[in-house]
Amino acid sequence: MAGAIEQKLTAQGIVLPEPTSPVANYVGFVRTGNLLVVSGQICFDAEGKLIAKGKLGANVSIEDGNAAARGCAINLLAQLKAALGDLDKVVRVVRLGGFINSTPDFTDGPKVMNGASDLMVAVFGDKGRHARTTIGVASLPADAAVEVEGLFEVA
Repeated sequence: MAGAIEQKLTAQGIVLPEPTSPVANYVGFVRTGNLLVVSGQICFDAEGKLIAKGKLGANVSIEDGNAAARGCAINLLAQLKAALGDLDKVVRVVRLGGFINSTPDFTDGPKVMNGASDLMVAVFGDKGRHARTTIGVASLPADAAVEVEGLFEVA
């Protein structure tokens, strides 16, 4: 039987994909004590295709970037599920870090990153409210539009 968090995901039509494997010398997540750090997740959909490719402020709209950030958050949840076995073990979303592949003059990164933040609050409620950093970058792996990393308090 699925836990409360997975039931919320199902109610929103979200199916967690298999977590992606690291492509270099790192791991998908590290647990130390009651903290779980999840490596940056780019905006792959369940079929392994980028939700948005390219630069915000050039060929990617804010709406597509927002959807990409939401996709990154879904991938964070998939890594959490792999690490914990049960998403109900998440005590708090502590921090999200967002990297927005963007032109130098693009200033709406926070609007893009809301795609990830909004999903965490929708899924976890008040314990989904988190600290956040959003940074515009010159490029991301596979020319992904967005990458998101996370820090979680877990039981």
